[in-house]
Amino acid sequence: MDYGITWKVRGKDVHYFINWSPLTVADRWTINAKVPAVAGVFEIYWMDDHKHLRMLWVGCTHYGGLRSEIRRLTDPELTDNREAAQILEDKEIWFRYAPSNSAGAMDDVVWFFRSTYFPENPGVEHSGRYERVFMNESAPDKLMWVP
Repeated sequence: MDYGITWKVRGKDVHYFINWSPLTVADRWTINAKVPAVAGVFEIYWMDDHKHLRMLWVGCTHYGGLRSEIRRLTDPELTDNREAAQILEDKEIWFRYAPSNSAGAMDDVVWFFRSTYFPENPGVEHSGRYERVFMNESAPDKLMWVP
C-alpha cells in the first residue's frame, strides 16, 4: 500500500487526500527499519490508562525526514520537551505518517489538522495558496483518540 498525500485543486479550493501508514508502536528499531527518510506529515499519540490514544504531536518534517523526526520525538532521551519526556518515559507511544514532497501541501495539511484538533491555538499557518482547504483521510486502522 502506498502512503502519502495527493490533492486536487478546484478554483481557489484544494482537496487533500491523506493515505496514512498503519498505527505502529514506537520503538527505535521499528522506526529505523520501517519509516522512510523522506519528508512528510506525522501524528504521535500516547496510550492512556483506559486504552485511549491521546494526541501528543502532529507535524511535518522537511530536512532529515520522517525517520529521524519520529525517532527524535518518541525517544525521551532525545526530546527537548520535559513534559513530553515524562509521557514518553511512562506511556506506550504510537505513530503514523504520510510522506509528501510538497512543502506547501504539508503546511496546509498540518494547519488543517492543528486548527481542527486545537482550534484555540493551531500554532502554524497554512501555505496561503488556497481560500479553502478540505481533507479526506484513509487509514488501515480505525483511529479513535481523545484530545
